[in-house]
Amino acid sequence: MDTTTIQVPRKTRDHLAELAKDRGITLGQLVEVLAAEQPTAAERAERLAAAREHVRTVIGLDISDEEFDQAPDILGNIYKIAADKARVARSDAA
Repeated sequence: MDTTTIQVPRKTRDHLAELAKDRGITLGQLVEVLAAEQPTAAERAERLAAAREHVRTVIGLDISDEEFDQAPDILGNIYKIAADKARVARSDAA
C-alpha cells in the first residue's frame, strides 16, 4: 500500500493521535476511518438519487426532481440545528 504525508498543525496532529490511541488504532487508521465516514460530492449525489428513487418506487409518490428541490430540507435543517447546539455546548464548556 502506498502512503503519503499530510501536514497539519501540531495541535491537530496531537489531537488526532489521542483519538487514535483512545480507539486502539494508529493515526493512519484513524484518518482512514474519518475519511471513509465523509462521502464525496459524487457519493452524496448518488445517495440523493437513490433516496428519490426510493420515494418514487417504494412509497409510491410520483415527484419530479424539481419538486424535490423545492421541498423543505427537513433532514438538513435537523443537522443544522444539531450542529448549532453542539457549537453552543462547546463554547459553554470552554
